[in-house]
Amino acid sequence: MKTHIIKVRSITHITHNVLRIVTTKPPLYNFSSGQATELSINKPGWQDIKRPFTFTSPPIDNHLEFTIKTYPSRKGLTNELLKLKKSDELIIRDSWGTINYRGEGVFIAGGAGITSFISALRTLHFQNEIGDNKLIFANNTEEDIINKKEFEDMLGDNFINILFQEKSDKYEHGCLTKDFLKRNISNFNTYFYLCGPSHMEESVERILLNLKVDPKAIIKEE
Repeated sequence: MKTHIIKVRSITHITHNVLRIVTTKPPLYNFSSGQATELSINKPGWQDIKRPFTFTSPPIDNHLEFTIKTYPSRKGLTNELLKLKKSDELIIRDSWGTINYRGEGVFIAGGAGITSFISALRTLHFQNEIGDNKLIFANNTEEDIINKKEFEDMLGDNFINILFQEKSDKYEHGCLTKDFLKRNISNFNTYFYLCGPSHMEESVERILLNLKVDPKAIIKEE
């Protein structure tokens, strides 16, 4: 698999444990919204340590962006990313992935699973084609909500949050149950895009199938 060296343009914290890393983009490098690449750090001892991360920039941008949840206690690659500075180098490989936008529907994300949808939603917004797409975003606490202001501006009332651990006057509390989905989704004859922890994906998929959603309309990473 071909490798490409990219340089860090900027690195910022967007939540207490999530980084936004903007880099250069290799000439003629292509990907589709929802796709990912294997990324490593171009430093001794780290070049061969690869982890998959989704592109969160739209494919038309002249830079790449990654939105990455970090786990400092694990002392692994994401902890090393916290040490990055401008002009440091990363290594990426070819793009891959199967969460491709097929049409208007409901995006259901858990935590860092939102990264699979950011590029597509940004592209739709840029093209004035956001339509009636809806985003349901499940997190532990309000401070975990990635790109909260951007999604509020982009989607308005079609941006729905639910918190698992924290109780809030602004958002529902609990899990993604059948009753919750029925309260917040008016049309089940549409596309459903799922990405999050495996147990969440499996639970939501079971609920959707129980609600007679066409299995072919449920799109997730294969």
